[in-house]
Amino acid sequence: MATAKLLTDDVRRIALYWLAETVPEIQSDGVSVGLPEWDDRLRVWRVAIVARDTPDNHMGEVRVDAAGSICFNSPAALIKRRLREAKGWKQASSAKKSNPSVNFAPIPNKVILGDCRAVLESFPPDSVQLVFTSPPYLNAKPEYSEYVDYAAYLDFLREAFAACHGVLSEGRFLIVNVSPVLMKRTSRSTASKRLPIPFDLHPILDGIGFEFIDDIIWRKPEGAGWHLGRGRRFAADRQPLQYKPVTVTEYVLVYRKKTSRLIDWNLRNHPDPALVEHSRILGEYDRTNVWEIAPSSHRGHPAVFPAELARRVIRYYSFAGDSVLDPFAGIGTVGRAASQLERRFVLIEKRIDYFETMKQELGAESLFAAAVDFDDLEYFWSADFDADIL
Repeated sequence: MATAKLLTDDVRRIALYWLAETVPEIQSDGVSVGLPEWDDRLRVWRVAIVARDTPDNHMGEVRVDAAGSICFNSPAALIKRRLREAKGWKQASSAKKSNPSVNFAPIPNKVILGDCRAVLESFPPDSVQLVFTSPPYLNAKPEYSEYVDYAAYLDFLREAFAACHGVLSEGRFLIVNVSPVLMKRTSRSTASKRLPIPFDLHPILDGIGFEFIDDIIWRKPEGAGWHLGRGRRFAADRQPLQYKPVTVTEYVLVYRKKTSRLIDWNLRNHPDPALVEHSRILGEYDRTNVWEIAPSSHRGHPAVFPAELARRVIRYYSFAGDSVLDPFAGIGTVGRAASQLERRFVLIEKRIDYFETMKQELGAESLFAAAVDFDDLEYFWSADFDADIL
């Protein structure tokens, strides 16, 4: 066939015929082909093999050239393996009670002193609709946090984000601000190391049940990273192999709690359509994944992230009235941004000095009402945010 005469229906029939001939046993399992798309770079039609009602329904791909011949296909064994995995997910999913609508547990504003791994065990499902946090640094600043080794640190993050997964509403977002950490050398005979935390974090989050969506780059102004000393030696003698660029970026990794439902489901089934409309993004917005934001500092915390970063994340990934969780709350930056944007907040922090800072600074803004008991938790402050929308 000539390219002009090869229509999407023709390509789809070719792909379906190949599928029926090659993997005939999958036809009864809800497996079909997606909409053919023409790839200008490869000069071929690309047709996805898909399975319905699974969180990741991509089973493979078939490519059809302009003459109508199969020029590439995913191996049949790979398609069958992915189908078996999808079947297992569907069986586990069907055992759960179907929930055709979105229902949120009414959690008021809270600031809690404790370890998020233990604290969140007391929270019911659907307690929060957005998780935004920056994990503690790995031994980068001795006054901030210490772990036995890198493996122990990653295990800690796995447990903490698994606890977040348990309270996050279906299909909602986990956003993590993280960057590689420079471990300084201990002597002149040893080398410094830069640990790739963002990249090691992905398999952890994927294994917990989060789907990767986007990588946003937070870019700081030129010169922001010179205080770390990275790159000074190369700047002085310009020897090859010694080049080390000054780091002026951090990652803002965007994940979604895995679900078979599209994002539109969260929009259509929100319990208050007025809040969905009220939360519409008007005016200017970030068109690319590079965000230019100046860093912040605070005398009470060595690694505070800027309020503007929190505001952008909360604005783009939640609705007014949602509950926003920061399991490593520090001095409460996420709580301040959430309240400004008409969201509720749940802030968890295990360091008493940071907790006391939040009490003083957020209390001064009349965000906190009184200290009360909450199940078996040691201590927390509850706030009634004074806004009609909540």
